[in-house]
Formats: sequence, C-alpha cells, structure tokens
Amino acid sequence: MRTSHRAFLVFLFDLVAPVFAWAGAFLLRFNFQWPYWYHEVIFAGLLILIPIHALACRWAGLYRGLWIFASLPDLKRVLRAVLLSSLALLAFVAVYRGDLVTPRSTLVLYPLLLVAWMAGGRVAYRMTKEYRLYGGLVAQGKPVIIVGAGRGGAMLVRELERSPDWRVVGLVDDDPYKWGRELLGCPVFGGIDKLPQVIESEKARHVILAMPSVATQIKRRAADLAVKSGAHVFTAPGLEDVMAGRVAISSIRPLEIDDLLGREPVEIDSAHVGAMLGGKVVMVTGAGGSIGSELCRQLAKFSPSVLVLFEQSEFALYTLEQWFSEHMPDLAIVPLAGDVKDAARVDEVFAQHRPQVVFHAAAYKHVPLMEVGNAWQAARNNVLGTLCVAQAAQRHGAERFVLISTDKAVNPTNVMGATKRLAEMLCEALQARSGSTHFAMVRFGNVLGSAGSVIPKFQAQIARGGPITVTHPEITRYFMSIPEAAQLVLQAASMGERGEIFVLDMGEPVKIVDLARNMIRLSGYSEDDIRIEFSGLRPGEKLYEELLADSEATRETPHPKLRIAGSRPTAPLLLEEVASWLDGVAPVPDDSVRQALHRWIPEYVPYESRQPLRVVAGLELDGEARATRMTGEA
Repeated sequence: MRTSHRAFLVFLFDLVAPVFAWAGAFLLRFNFQWPYWYHEVIFAGLLILIPIHALACRWAGLYRGLWIFASLPDLKRVLRAVLLSSLALLAFVAVYRGDLVTPRSTLVLYPLLLVAWMAGGRVAYRMTKEYRLYGGLVAQGKPVIIVGAGRGGAMLVRELERSPDWRVVGLVDDDPYKWGRELLGCPVFGGIDKLPQVIESEKARHVILAMPSVATQIKRRAADLAVKSGAHVFTAPGLEDVMAGRVAISSIRPLEIDDLLGREPVEIDSAHVGAMLGGKVVMVTGAGGSIGSELCRQLAKFSPSVLVLFEQSEFALYTLEQWFSEHMPDLAIVPLAGDVKDAARVDEVFAQHRPQVVFHAAAYKHVPLMEVGNAWQAARNNVLGTLCVAQAAQRHGAERFVLISTDKAVNPTNVMGATKRLAEMLCEALQARSGSTHFAMVRFGNVLGSAGSVIPKFQAQIARGGPITVTHPEITRYFMSIPEAAQLVLQAASMGERGEIFVLDMGEPVKIVDLARNMIRLSGYSEDDIRIEFSGLRPGEKLYEELLADSEATRETPHPKLRIAGSRPTAPLLLEEVASWLDGVAPVPDDSVRQALHRWIPEYVPYESRQPLRVVAGLELDGEARATRMTGEA
C-alpha cells in the first residue's frame, strides 16, 4: 500500500511538469510578467500536453527506478519522455488556429524547463535522502586513499561515502589530466609515485587499489609503495565486476601476496582446446593434488564425456569427488583410487575406460624430502609411474599423453629434478616408437598456493609470531597461479604433436626474501616484529631455477606464453635400460640412485658433487648456480 502511495505521488509530480514548463516558458519569454492575453493559448496547450505527457512518462518507463538511486539511466528515461512531449507541443503549435501566434521561444524553453523539473526533482530527492542517511558519516571513519581515479575509483568513492567505517581523503592516479582536480568532491593529489607523501600528509594508514584494467606491474608498484609506507592495502573487484556495477564495500578485500605476484590474465585458444577435449574421455593422474585438481576443474569447462580421476590419496580423491558433486553434478566423473606404479591397476583402468587424453600430474615434488632417504622412491614414483601410465596410454590407443614437468628438470642438482628430466626423456623415447599417441611435456615453476609452496609456510610462521626462515638471501624463484598453470597446460596439450617439451613463460623471478618482507608488511607487522632468519640451502636446492637446459634452444609457438624447447636425442636403448633398473624390488641407496641418474643425464650434478659454497660480496653463493632466462636462444 505504501509503495502504491509513493508511486501515485511520483506520478502527480510528473503531471505538474508540463504545467510548470509551459507556464514557465511564457513567464521567461515576457520577463516574468504574466501574459494574460495568452490565456487561451496556455490553457489549450495544457489540455493537450498534460495527457500526452502522462502517456510519455509511462512509455519511457519512468516508474521502474527508485528515486534514491536516480542515475544516468533515469535521466535517459526523462529525456525520452521530454522528447515525446516536445513533439506533441510542435504538433499543437502547427494545428492551433487562435488569435495569437505562439512565441517561438517557448518551443525551446518548454523542453528545457521540463527536463529541469523532472530530472532536477529526482536529483534533489536523492541528495536530500542520502544526506539524511549518510551526511553525518562524512567526517567519521578511517582515512583512506584510493589508487585509481577512473570508473572503478568513482564507484568506490560513492560507496565509501555511505560507510561509517571509511573516509576517503583523496586519490592518486597516473593520468596527469586528473591531477589537481576533484572526483565526487575528493582531490586527486597526483601520480602513484606520490602515494608515500600523500599517506604521510593525510595521516592515512589504509589504501585501496581501484585499478581493474591497468597492467599488473602498475598495481604491484602501487602496492609496494603503500606497503613500504606502512599502510594496510586493500583491493577492489576486477574489471568484470566494475563493468557490471558490482562494486560494494563487501567486495573490498585485503591485498594478498598473490596480488603482488600477480600476472597478466591468460587467454587460451578455447576453440582449439575444446576440439581436443569436447566429448572425449579424459584421465588425470594425481587428480587430487594442487595442480591435478585445478586441471580437472579447467578440463570440466570443455565438456568431456567422462573425466577419470586417478589418485593415490583416498582423502584427496574424496574431496575432489565431493567438489564435483556440489559444483558440477551433471559432469560424468569416475573417481578411482590407485598407484601409478601399479602397472596392473593402471592397465585395468585404461582397458575399462579407454581414456583418449591423459594428463599425468602424479609425482613426488618436494626437493629436500626426496633428496635424502627417499631418492629411490622418487625415482620409482616419478620415472616408473610415468613409464607405466605412458605405456598403458600407448597400448590402449590414447590420442594424447601430457606430462606435467618442472623447471627443476633443467640442469638438475637434485633427485626430484633429475627424475622428472628422465621422465621427459622416456616420453621422448616412447614418442619415437609410436605413431598414434601424441606426447607432450610441459615445464613450469612454482605455483602459488600449491602443496609444499613457501607461501603457506610463511603464513604459518607469521601467525606464530616468527621468525620467518629463508634458506638464502639471494635465492629466487619463478611463480605463477595454479589456474594460469592449468590453462597453459591445456593450451600446450592442444599443440603437442611429436614429443615437444613446452616451456611456460614464468615472467620475472622473485627473491624469496623480498616475498617474505612483503608478507610481513601485508600482515600489519614490521621486520622488527617478525624477524627473517637465513637457514642455509637445503639438500638439492638451487639458488636460481632455470627453464632451459644449456644444450637446449627454444622456438616460438602461436601462444605468447608458450615456447618449445629442443633437446638432444635420447639413447637408443634408454627405455630398456631404465625399465631394467626400475624392475628391482630391493631398495637402492641414495648414492646409487644419483649415480644411475647421472649416467643417463650428464648435466645432472648430484648434491654431494657440487662445489662448496663460496662468499661473494658478503653472501654465500652456490658455485654451480646458473640463471638461464627463458629467451629465444640457448
């Protein structure tokens, strides 16, 4: 009842508009002296204009929106109604045959006054209502600076004005045109480089990044400046949310380390990938792991007929199966427990389900754990497991086999990296003997949030109050997000034809000590609160990760973030030699495993054989450390 009452009042307000505009046009024409000699024209005009204007308002949809949220769409509706009313006025003037001619100036003044009454009334109502609701909040709340004075920043300022928790004191933006101007009453102080001075001068300890469409490097620069100034940094929604108008206070979240390491969004050839996967039976080994589970989620988007989830961990398999039951109940999945080293179980799965595309993600990946006391298990899991699955794929006519490899396979200094390199070589050897199954290997570095990643470890150490342990002040790593890695794996798989090794563009390497410092600051502490301690390089650990071996070169692919690495030909009897070695049931000592791996992989320098650490510029450096960037040359 209350709503209908308000709608009736709004309708009456709009019916008054033609009276105000038509009479006002004559008043303005005659310098605010009422032209009583035009009474007949005025009344005749109102008899026509009022009913037509009422129909025009209904036609324009003026009563769909709420006045408190009056905005540009409402103005467009007002203009449509005014246009129809103005056309009615022109028709009236054309057919009216009174004693006096209607002044031509009223034909211009009428629509202007009509817009002023209808649009102005809505704006005035919104301003009054918002002042009553939020006006008292303007001087309250924590002072905050917004980075970005574009559309996202404007929407954020408008939302924060209604919150008692925040008070926008200004903005910064790299567009010089905006410097010194105001955005919704808030000053734009200057470029992003002025952020530390603005934080200090405005006594602000909170910064919100509202730059949904700018490059990641610019966001990272702004975040670094804010964090180093001691501010708590938050981030606004992405571009798709801003474009859809979904910028709300609830969508603002604290900046995370993933944002500082953020990379440009990945675009893959969905049509090409869809042609490879659509309607196919797809199998993922290690499906419950960090990479494997994300790979399964990405695969599901391309509508495979069946998704076979092969996983050794019962809990990981159950967790993934429950996720698909909840989020994608229509997708046919087959959760299977099994060990990739169990050739009989693997062959049973292939014989029963006949997977056409196989992604082999199962592996032992933790470098120090596999280096001491577990070298033989690493060899069996990473090498024998790959051989079992790859040979089963060949026997049962799989179209594609994709090995998830690692940058640690390049010039390996540890057992884990050497076993992954040997797994690559076995796939290359199998490709040379197979004409049906297409093999592809994909190398990438560390992924954010994966099991064993340094980031969860640092988070736990900060939660305990420190210290954060970093192995070496110069140690660097490449990072990428799990979704990005999974998408690029799919893209590489669709390109693979004859045993190529695909190398992912990992961007710029990140110093782990800088990562630790940023995580401390993002958590609201300083290095005085949370210490950083250097514990020394662990067994098998490199200072720098590499993406290409010294003997390899790369060539471009159609995708800018993928290159193909060339490698030396494999030995003719490699398959037989490795299979014979792995057939042994007795445990093999770590040193014997390293010696065997070095025989097949000459570039593998076992941990014990490395040169001793030497001091350079006050820092201990590994004499064997090499930093080969991913370029177009070896």
